[in-house]
Amino acid sequence: MKKTISFYKLTAAGNDFVLIDNRQNVVAEKEHSKLAAKLCDRRYSIGGDGLILLENSSKADFRMRYYNSDGSFASMCGNGGRSISKFAYELGVVDKKMTFETDAGLITAEIKSDNVVNLALYDPKNLKINEKIEVEGKPLTVSSLNTGVPHAVVFVDDIENIDVKKYGNIIRFHKHFAPDGTNVNFVKVDKNNTILVRTYERGVEDETLACGTGVTASAIISVILNKVESPVHIITRGKDNLYVCCKIDGNSIGNVFLEGPAIVAFKGTVDIDL
Repeated sequence: MKKTISFYKLTAAGNDFVLIDNRQNVVAEKEHSKLAAKLCDRRYSIGGDGLILLENSSKADFRMRYYNSDGSFASMCGNGGRSISKFAYELGVVDKKMTFETDAGLITAEIKSDNVVNLALYDPKNLKINEKIEVEGKPLTVSSLNTGVPHAVVFVDDIENIDVKKYGNIIRFHKHFAPDGTNVNFVKVDKNNTILVRTYERGVEDETLACGTGVTASAIISVILNKVESPVHIITRGKDNLYVCCKIDGNSIGNVFLEGPAIVAFKGTVDIDL
């Protein structure tokens, strides 16, 4: 069945997304995964790292549904969260301050300027520091944290020459993170309370220019290991600037904020068979 669907294309620190206002159930839930894979195809359609649907919510101003470019569902995406906040504001669904529902929990957000959005995230979970795994017969130190989705963090000295796709894929499917796997972040600590982050994203199965939940996990773990202090300045692979604030109290992690750009690239309609 062919449908004509209105969409916005947004980019957030190099992550790009297709966004659809689905409050009137333009796309049935059974079609979500198939639609995501079709619309995110960069050769035959709009292209994007993921599809985001804005839906009605009984708990908040709206609900966010997120699908990776391969059609797999994800409970949360940090850069996607900023994008849907900007999208909802552009549509007139909300004012500059809002709360929205995700499958990982409730998120509050604020439009700080035309293209900057601040997210107040829920408390992360499942922190594990300096675990040893084996990669290609050698020991590797990995820390991990769930910031809405699972993330592994590996500190490296040479971030420019690390083969993110190769080693990201190995760690993503490593038995240590079975059965669901993990996203993988390679982090270099720079000067002036700054970290450089490159991310291999599960569901995209490749390096992306940025990952909001990934830089959040990388920043928090960097603070816990006393490599930097909050607020942390993060430079992504796309050379965008993100900022993460957090409060660490013993084993407790709270007051987590992620701030960065969210920009409308273009909008239009697409005819697609579902």
